[in-house]
Amino acid sequence: MANKYLIWGGKGWIAQQLADMLQARGEQVQTTTVRMEDREAVKAELDSVKPTHVLNCAGCTGRPNVDWCEDNKEATIRSNVIGTLNLADLCYLAGIHITVFATGCIYQYDDAHPRDGPGFTETDKANFSGSFYSETKAHVEEVGCPQQQQTSRFSTPHPHSTRTHAHIHADKRTPIQIMKYYNNALILRLRMPVSDDLHPRNFVTKITKYERVVDIPNSNTILHDLLPLSIAMAEHKDTGVYNFTNPGAISHNEVLTLFRDIVRPSFKWSNFSLEEQAKVIKAGRSNCKLDTTRLEAKAKEYGLALPEIHEAYKGCFERMKAAGVQ
Repeated sequence: MANKYLIWGGKGWIAQQLADMLQARGEQVQTTTVRMEDREAVKAELDSVKPTHVLNCAGCTGRPNVDWCEDNKEATIRSNVIGTLNLADLCYLAGIHITVFATGCIYQYDDAHPRDGPGFTETDKANFSGSFYSETKAHVEEVGCPQQQQTSRFSTPHPHSTRTHAHIHADKRTPIQIMKYYNNALILRLRMPVSDDLHPRNFVTKITKYERVVDIPNSNTILHDLLPLSIAMAEHKDTGVYNFTNPGAISHNEVLTLFRDIVRPSFKWSNFSLEEQAKVIKAGRSNCKLDTTRLEAKAKEYGLALPEIHEAYKGCFERMKAAGVQ
């Protein structure tokens, strides 16, 4: 049976890019704006479309930013927690693979992960609760993701493997998840996503409009590089959690310097400290580097390039310039 993709959050920024990519490949694809928390409506949509794959790009990030979530906690929970788990549950019951576009904004630099040290891995426990948005995302991942080593109904154990189910469940490196049986789910942790244009949701667009920015290295997701990989992973029905960013970390000043040098020579900006930033925002902001070892291996497996973040930004801005973006 040919693959058929159903994209949740059909009017969204990333959802539209995925739909365009799939259509360009000649794939069967539909989008939907059905509310994820409406169980009856979600089930009816799945029964009607009968997808082989669901791509979940829906969720509440707040407008104009995550500060909105601080004053709308019930709506945030309804979408990011109840809705996400509801959709995953119904996909599981119907035998449908689901890819969840999640966030890596659940970590904060700490003693074990300083700015110039190792990145957070997929199995590190979330340590950032400075914003209600990040808190909901961290909690839903804790209860909603399959174990990293668990055998999935969508995959077959290696025939020569010596690991049994008993070994898997006793593996202390992998935390036991309450909803570990939802092993139809692929969780992709994006951070500060960037497109090849100046769309309002683009991280670059946002920081170019701020009066002042902090200068801290972070992992970023260049969508030109990562979205094709997400489609390949969904197509192969991969499961588990992946840090879904380009390798490495880049500071805000480095991003804006490249933007100025390549796209907008007249651009200027100024900095302020985290303490000064805290005075003008309601919610804290996550700053961290994610380890991409697992993702790099997966990209290599599928023959896809995953450039280091500085090179990825150069490529992004060169494409912007070639397209006439200013």
